[in-house]
Amino acid sequence: MVNDRQSLDLTRFARPPGGDTVEWRISDVPVPYPDSLAEMDARVAAIAAGSAPELVWLLEHPPLYTSGTSGKAGDLLDPRFPTFQSGRGGQVTYHGPGQRVAYVMLDLKRRRPDVRAYVASLEEWIIRTLDAFNVRGERREDRVGVWVKRPDKGPGHEDKIAAIGVRLRRWVSFHGIAINVEPDLSHFQAIVPCGVVDPRYGVTSLVDLGLPVTMADVDIALRQAFAEVFGAAASATREEAAL
Repeated sequence: MVNDRQSLDLTRFARPPGGDTVEWRISDVPVPYPDSLAEMDARVAAIAAGSAPELVWLLEHPPLYTSGTSGKAGDLLDPRFPTFQSGRGGQVTYHGPGQRVAYVMLDLKRRRPDVRAYVASLEEWIIRTLDAFNVRGERREDRVGVWVKRPDKGPGHEDKIAAIGVRLRRWVSFHGIAINVEPDLSHFQAIVPCGVVDPRYGVTSLVDLGLPVTMADVDIALRQAFAEVFGAAASATREEAAL
């Protein structure tokens, strides 16, 4: 199937000429989900008001499930961890230690007010990040996220390695992406991840693929790929405690 998203001009999301650099924040301690929502709400309002720069926030969460605007109760098979209504697009997903979450707060009104193209840019960001580890991530028109082929599991088998869920307020984005570095993959068995029920499609991680990758390695690759797709960023601020 031809994927129209691949033909979009992603360069239009580059940082506006003369615009502020993008702040990067890294939290070293798992951040409770309600705290992250409150922080994003406040930052999005400040960006929209012109009183704060754009932000990419890298973090991990304690084990939990989130349900997006298309989430269904039946997708929670065994809710062994707390479940939160997120307000983002998409269905039910898992977050937890070993998964790099990147919350992306960009002013699309200044960059390009196009939701579809923005999601394609997030996909491209993930794909370029994975390429740094010689992993070929691919888009699928009928399935959200980024996928890797798994011929070792059988014909037509593919696993999801990264999820995407976004929301916009006054054309400022929030929520974002999640890349599986080394999470406990058994935690995904308690849900129907993003509503995908076909047994040929599972979930994987970089470590599951046999790559001894650390979170710090992924953060470096994320920053490099982000600069290519969205423009340069400021130095990262590392936080020792959750907000």
